[in-house]
Amino acid sequence: MFANLLRHLASPPRALAADEGQVALAALMVRLSRSDDNYSETERRRIDAVLSQQYGLAPDAAARVRSVAEDLEATAQDTVQFTRLVKEAVPYEERVGVVEALWRVAVADSVNADEHSLMRLVTGLLGVSDVDSGLARQRALRRES
Repeated sequence: MFANLLRHLASPPRALAADEGQVALAALMVRLSRSDDNYSETERRRIDAVLSQQYGLAPDAAARVRSVAEDLEATAQDTVQFTRLVKEAVPYEERVGVVEALWRVAVADSVNADEHSLMRLVTGLLGVSDVDSGLARQRALRRES
């Protein structure tokens, strides 16, 4: 899975395999969580919960996806690699869902300036409007409070 995703990062656009999409989203969530240099257990649990809910994964399977994503995120040069994969393979309406999933992780331990800045970058790179991102954030806050 890891090798396939790395090859996909360097290849022309094509549809993501299901596991590649899961890892790409998880890598974005990990990057967001690490952006403030405080990657907490609360954030790890939230990533696992979001992956479980988003993809119907068992908790141990979600944790495995997160683990692969942590390794991938640690070696990635930039955020664009992951957002490009998602943007090319996922219709707009589903990208709004990706942004909502990211907001759910961001609000796990309150959103600080680094996380907010990265969310604005990711939202723009995914081509999601500020309005849709704001609505996704409100839904995430309601869901997680």
